[in-house]
Amino acid sequence: VQLQASGGGLVQPGGSLRLSCAASGFDFDYFAIGWFRQTPGKEREGVSCIGSSGSSLDYQDSVKGRFTISRDNRKDTVYLQMNSLKPEDTAVYYCAADYSCHGGEFKYWGQGTLVTVSS
Repeated sequence: VQLQASGGGLVQPGGSLRLSCAASGFDFDYFAIGWFRQTPGKEREGVSCIGSSGSSLDYQDSVKGRFTISRDNRKDTVYLQMNSLKPEDTAVYYCAADYSCHGGEFKYWGQGTLVTVSS
């Protein structure tokens, strides 16, 4: 099982990034995929989640209207489009997979990709 997050980098406030999470080794079509983030000294927090069919979308309040999650089941990939980025969005972003967005601790985790929002 592998979840490969990519797309992080340095961006100025107000800028955009698109994160990708490429999955392999499990039946991607049946899994929800979530994005989480963590900064040093803080607990990991959920950012967004998309259900297996793509019809169920969840967002943390602080990113609503700025971030958009989507998935391409033909490519076994989930995307997180992040617009209007703020310094407080700076974190290591992780993707994870589970049978549901609301089932508790996610089953599979990928390595993180660092997003830095700074002028």
